[in-house]
Amino acid sequence: MPVSKCPKKTEPLWKEWDRKAQKNGLRQQVHAVNGDRYVGEWKDNMKHGKGTKVWKKKGAIYEGDWKFGKRDGYGTLSLPDQETGKYRRVYSGWWKGNKKSGYGIQFFGPKEYYEGEWCGNQRSGWGRMYYSNGDIYEGQWLNDKPHGEGMLRLKNRNRYEGYWERGMKNGTGRFFHLDHGQLFEGFWVDDVAKCGTMIDFGRDEAPEPTQFPIPQVKIVDPDGVLEEALAKFKKTEEGE
Repeated sequence: MPVSKCPKKTEPLWKEWDRKAQKNGLRQQVHAVNGDRYVGEWKDNMKHGKGTKVWKKKGAIYEGDWKFGKRDGYGTLSLPDQETGKYRRVYSGWWKGNKKSGYGIQFFGPKEYYEGEWCGNQRSGWGRMYYSNGDIYEGQWLNDKPHGEGMLRLKNRNRYEGYWERGMKNGTGRFFHLDHGQLFEGFWVDDVAKCGTMIDFGRDEAPEPTQFPIPQVKIVDPDGVLEEALAKFKKTEEGE
């Protein structure tokens, strides 16, 4: 009795080619259709592990960690400098899901940079900002702006210590006018001091002291007066 044999099923060539084209492990260099280049590790056809990517359009370079096709972990982003032609570091720090998240340093210019915490590409948490004009802010951030408790130290050594909201002085705080030897303590709304007290502070050491010292005003309950004024102001704000 003749024995019948089932013919072997042949796999389409495209499946074999696709299997061979899958990227896993270390690759020397992979070019994208848009001209971008990547050198590094892969997993399941996605950038995963250590690697370097160069974007053709902007010339940006990222060197660091990748996870399933996205910048994730520690890495450095650099951009070409139009004047020198060399690359300048823009950001060094932690990433999550292609966004700056965690501790990192961002360079906005030669003399302006931020070091501190990030969340979703925005300065959030604790951080210190060095401005190009010489001012320094150190404190809490939210949505890329000073928010919470913080200190702004100006180039002339004057400083503000207190609360911030949406990048402006809001709430109780103290402003040290060290150039004139005075201290103002009070309440701010959107960078404007609404009420408070001014006293002499370090007037003898001030480089440009006021002509006359502030006379002592003897009030039985100065704190009570300030609290009453503050309460009236808040009531007025709520009624608007």
